[in-house]
Amino acid sequence: MADSGTRMLSLAETAASENDDAPVPPLLESGLADVLTLERRNAAAMSSGDEQSFFLDTVAEYQWARDAAGLAPATLDGLTKPVIEVCRHYELVPWRLTSRQVDKYFAGVGKRAQATVRRKMTLIDHYFAFLEQRYAGEIARRYGAAVESPIDVFNRPRHRGDFGLRIPPSQRAVREFFGRWRESLVEARKPMIARRDYVMGKITYLSGVRAAELCGVRIGDLHWESGQWGRFLVHGKGARGSGPRHREAYLFEEGRALLWWYIEEVRAEFCDDPDNPDAPLFPSERIPQAVVALNVTTPAIAVTPSTFRRALKDAGHRFLAGPVTELHPHLLRHACATHNYERGMSLWEVQKLLGHDRPTTTVSYLATVHADPETASLAAAGRAVQRLVMDKGNLR
Repeated sequence: MADSGTRMLSLAETAASENDDAPVPPLLESGLADVLTLERRNAAAMSSGDEQSFFLDTVAEYQWARDAAGLAPATLDGLTKPVIEVCRHYELVPWRLTSRQVDKYFAGVGKRAQATVRRKMTLIDHYFAFLEQRYAGEIARRYGAAVESPIDVFNRPRHRGDFGLRIPPSQRAVREFFGRWRESLVEARKPMIARRDYVMGKITYLSGVRAAELCGVRIGDLHWESGQWGRFLVHGKGARGSGPRHREAYLFEEGRALLWWYIEEVRAEFCDDPDNPDAPLFPSERIPQAVVALNVTTPAIAVTPSTFRRALKDAGHRFLAGPVTELHPHLLRHACATHNYERGMSLWEVQKLLGHDRPTTTVSYLATVHADPETASLAAAGRAVQRLVMDKGNLR
């Protein structure tokens, strides 16, 4: 410790001897000089492993904070994946990244679809906002690095019309599609799985639910007595950061008959207890090895949305006549909204059916509705003439 004070004193005397006219700066107290020297030694001894461990600690705390905010577990898993992906590529911690490195990565080895790149860069920017808010000072003291997001005003992604227009099949094409699919069930290699996929596709079209919502339905979520034809409970998508919201989905007459047939004829063929209310309505055929080893009857695992999407895509290629041949669950959701509106359902009722929070969202689903303003104008004029001539101006 004394050596540190002696070195600082000799430096001050040397500076004073070089310029006799300059005032001699006041010497630091020996205790303060020792503290500064120890901090410099600790900073010099800080290894890259310590910096990496600190980075992982910030990742964990970021997920805890977002969990406390109410985000869904599936959302929490993907919050930091883009950050870790870029950091592993360059073998750097986030506060060592530059905007140029991020640009080079997403223009090169990390280049994906425009929507995917936009989502990843947005997640990286959100993580850096957390770092700046909670750890900027500590990172500057520990590692001498300034926390600044590599997503700046020049590379910040924006919507450029890459979302496109979803054109669903026509009502006739959908009827023929499900008719051909139903006729093929008797020749399926796995009849149980083929019937499950068919029922899932038809229920998606009738009720307008999302793939993740349908896969998460349990047997206890069915309420046959609700409404006129029964309803089922789904964990709906949240709005404006509120998280998942429960809502009722509608079966209608055709969906009730179809789902009743599935419960009576198909659901009991899966290797679990169909009377368990916690069992999934649409189970997977696969059973975890740990459950098989126990040799007990437990609820099966639910079929995943990716499996359902793949089955629906294959069915679209086989049974959909065209011009639309690429079929996925969300396109059936658009078809549900479009066809019900064309059959006379009001905008408010379609919004209720889809579970939208705002009518403007529902309007975007009706972009391909066959509306004719001229026909509507003639019909309105005809109603006005009827009120004046036949009803004598009666507005009732």
